[in-house]
Amino acid sequence: MATKIPVTVITGFLGSGKTTIIRHLLQNSQGRRIAVIVNEFGELGIDGELLKSCQVCPEEGDSSGDNIIELTNGCLCCTVQEEFLPTMQQLLKRRDSIDSILIEASGLALPKPLVKAFRWPEIRSGATVDAVITVVDCAAVASGTFASDPEAVAAQRQADDSLEHETPLQELFEDQLACADLVVLNKTDLVDEQTKAQVEELVKQELPRIVKIVESHQGTIDPSVLLGFHAAVEDNLDTRPSHHDTEVEHDHDDEITSTHLILDRAFEPLELLHHLQILAQQQEIYRIKGFVAVPNKPMRLVVQGVGTRFDQYYDRPWQLQEMRQTRLVFIGRDLNPSAIEAQMGIMNYEL
Repeated sequence: MATKIPVTVITGFLGSGKTTIIRHLLQNSQGRRIAVIVNEFGELGIDGELLKSCQVCPEEGDSSGDNIIELTNGCLCCTVQEEFLPTMQQLLKRRDSIDSILIEASGLALPKPLVKAFRWPEIRSGATVDAVITVVDCAAVASGTFASDPEAVAAQRQADDSLEHETPLQELFEDQLACADLVVLNKTDLVDEQTKAQVEELVKQELPRIVKIVESHQGTIDPSVLLGFHAAVEDNLDTRPSHHDTEVEHDHDDEITSTHLILDRAFEPLELLHHLQILAQQQEIYRIKGFVAVPNKPMRLVVQGVGTRFDQYYDRPWQLQEMRQTRLVFIGRDLNPSAIEAQMGIMNYEL
């Protein structure tokens, strides 16, 4: 019988740094033939495009994007049968040319329903979940994004397993940690040592088992740390409690939506950052990401923001066949697309 393909599920909240970690892993694959399933939130495939630009080469004769698969029709834990199953079946037909599979789950996805799919006969014979990796934004947790009073939350959870949490995001954060085989503490450079220790202690309180916590600086982490767990997670779900264990399916917060802009214009980076920071203050925006055309610059600028915190870098030259557009995705609660368009100055912009 052929060896099952090991699958690593990488989960974490919006903007935690999942894509950056996968990019580093692909660029340092050490000869491994890795396929990636990217579960985007929104219509523009920003994360998938970033991974395709890594210039990691599949087998000779394949195009550079063949091993990057984007699923944009909803989070995988809600569309397992419609989206994920046929995708996995296609990958399993190519098992002789794939050493491992990475799944970057949407920031809104629960990991456990996805892992359960690996019990299905159509998948079970060909693939196994090597590990669930949960990426934690250290600075975001420190600022209270997931719990305004972590000690009170921990005490209430011990007293009442059916506790209704303060926000859906808190509950999601806990479920992602509860399913983890490894926790990657990311963006630790944005906090001091004392704060980092407090965040690590909070994470430990949410872990139902002894799970190793490792740090990552700008997505840099040894591939051997992320791969090769042999955990067969689908066979060990009883030790990974979820707030949704008694539910047939879960409901997302319907107010969390995405909107996108495609602009046929270039921006000076500082000008763009100014507009984006204003938007992040005016609206409840969790994540901004996209590609930016910069005047007189042959390179494409990547912009990624969490709240009012932004990172930017040039990833590659614009290709000859590409339109030099600015493409941005906004993810948040009760977004006002018209206000976003107005702030970005496209209402009065003439092509």
